[in-house]
Amino acid sequence: MELRTALLILLAVAVAGAAVFYQYFYKNPKRGTLTFSLAALRFITLFCALLLLINPKYVKKEFFLEKPHLLLLVDDSASMQQVATASSIAEQLTQLRHTKALTQRFDVHAYAFGATLYPADTLRFNKKQTDIAKALSTVDELYGGRPTAVVLFTDGNATLGRDYEYLRMSTPLAVYPIVVGDTVVYEDISVARVITNPYAFLKNKFPLEATITYQGNRPISKAVTVFLNGTPIHRQRIALNTIKNSTTIRTLIEAQTTGFKTLRVEVEPLANEKNTENNHKETALEVIDEKTQVAIISDLPHPDIGALKKAIEANAQRTVRLLKPNASTQELKDINLFVLYQPNRSFERIYKHITQSGASRFTLTGPKTDWDFLNAVQQSFYKENLKQSEAVHPVFNTAFHLFGLGDFAVDDFPPLESNLGAITLKEEAQTLLFQQIHGTDVKTPLFAVFTKDTPREAILLGEHSWRWRAQTYRNTQSFRAFDDLIGKLVMYLAGNHRGRRLAVDVDRILNPTGIAKISASYFDKSYRLNLNANLNITIQEKDNNFFREVPMVVKDSAYEVDLSDLEAGEYRFTVTVQGENITQSGAFIILDYNPEAQQQPANYTQLKRLADRTNGHIYFPRAITKLMDDLSTSSRYRPIQQSRQNSVSLVDFQGLLGLIVLALALEWYIRKYNGFP
Repeated sequence: MELRTALLILLAVAVAGAAVFYQYFYKNPKRGTLTFSLAALRFITLFCALLLLINPKYVKKEFFLEKPHLLLLVDDSASMQQVATASSIAEQLTQLRHTKALTQRFDVHAYAFGATLYPADTLRFNKKQTDIAKALSTVDELYGGRPTAVVLFTDGNATLGRDYEYLRMSTPLAVYPIVVGDTVVYEDISVARVITNPYAFLKNKFPLEATITYQGNRPISKAVTVFLNGTPIHRQRIALNTIKNSTTIRTLIEAQTTGFKTLRVEVEPLANEKNTENNHKETALEVIDEKTQVAIISDLPHPDIGALKKAIEANAQRTVRLLKPNASTQELKDINLFVLYQPNRSFERIYKHITQSGASRFTLTGPKTDWDFLNAVQQSFYKENLKQSEAVHPVFNTAFHLFGLGDFAVDDFPPLESNLGAITLKEEAQTLLFQQIHGTDVKTPLFAVFTKDTPREAILLGEHSWRWRAQTYRNTQSFRAFDDLIGKLVMYLAGNHRGRRLAVDVDRILNPTGIAKISASYFDKSYRLNLNANLNITIQEKDNNFFREVPMVVKDSAYEVDLSDLEAGEYRFTVTVQGENITQSGAFIILDYNPEAQQQPANYTQLKRLADRTNGHIYFPRAITKLMDDLSTSSRYRPIQQSRQNSVSLVDFQGLLGLIVLALALEWYIRKYNGFP
């Protein structure tokens, strides 16, 4: 107890005693038993009341043992199924979790991992990806702050994420890999990668590039065959040896019919080759018979133009021409969409051509825009020209529904430079992004799309949109979200379909190791987002070998269905709204590729370097007893006695209040009983 608290308690005793003395004994000749009883009751009342005000506390010190962590991580991917059994690893896990010498020294936790980390309740060895770096970094975040030993059951072959050998961890975390599988390196030939465009145009030739790698110590000669939908279309013989252990074949393939096309590159196996799963690899593309011509018109150079060109041409269905406002009529011919960048009076011919041809347009404005000209030359919108620029931040409008937005978000997006002044939309439009100025949402459109059927039109009232594409890459390590948004805008503006109440978003070609899902947005008759409807999706394989009908679930602000359990193949789907005559159909293809089957020998070398770098040690499954002995006797992992101080109140508030009430009641009763005033 602190000295200050003790002095306050003594002061409370003195104050209560003085008050009682003054009331019952000062100038009072009667000092019998009754007086002393009443004085005692009054003293108890006053002292307890003062004690409640003081609320004295004392510090209670508790001692406890803090054990280091022992984390058991098991690779639950499909590659482990070839070299281990669930029962054998489960037995070793049980040994580590229940050995008395370890449980007395460690807090033991067991996890399994594939692409993510999860509790090791049941081992199935069926995960399609292995991300060792993410598993280690996750436990580093969860169990930081004290010494930690990680026992890692794995073959060391990661198919996803960063290189775990160079992973930096914030805690003193030592990794003890248990190498599962054969560490002998066998002679092997494989198809390392296949590259082609996602789209091709009918009657045109598209390129295909494949890299073949060889691991061995003798010269070989093997044939490589390219199949298109199962039909061989190209064959080439390659020669490899110890020095020249890889080669790339290139060929051009003609797109003769439209639709999905599966390309398979296959190399002849070696004699007695142990792993033939990596002797082939598939990819796919879609052959289309139309192309969108887009012209970007500008009389000044700007990074926005390059960013727009790259985003539009991310889809090979579209080509972009960069033109000046004085472009000839022949150059403007066959353009489906005009992108007008900061128009001024030199654009007068362009606007006349657009009016005559009925082409769609996407107008981007900024500080160099001639607003007097732009307000006069078109009738879709009018903006007050204050001739002052301002930084404008984007605010996402969740009610936008003209087309799906995929994964596009404006988190941490830098501002655009825009002209101040009120804007009036003369035609019906939907706002995709509102303006925020100095932290205030002004509910003024920044990015709007007009809903009239023809001609289609959109406006972006700001300069430096190239920064948004760069920020998208910083957020996701990919330009895809921004490019997809621009692609869907171009598709909407250049197409002839109306805005739909049901918008479906799906990648046409899916890799089985990635995120495979279909998302949909549904709007009521007043075009407000409706998340209370019942949406069902029917998925059917092209050859009718598979059929499924499932409800779509609401996630964030859209309906979704997970496709990760589907086998490789070509599928058709139909999304329906229950109780409404509204449907959307489409198709997608899932490639046949298993990254877990590409590497068979255990990666002993990399696991050894990981153990050395983290001050751990590498083991084999047969040495599990030695691992337990090393951990239970290591001086690095000893329980540490810790203490914590708790401030505990000396006062029982309810008890003191009850005592005060009792003392007052007794005093009042005795005084009344004896006729005291």
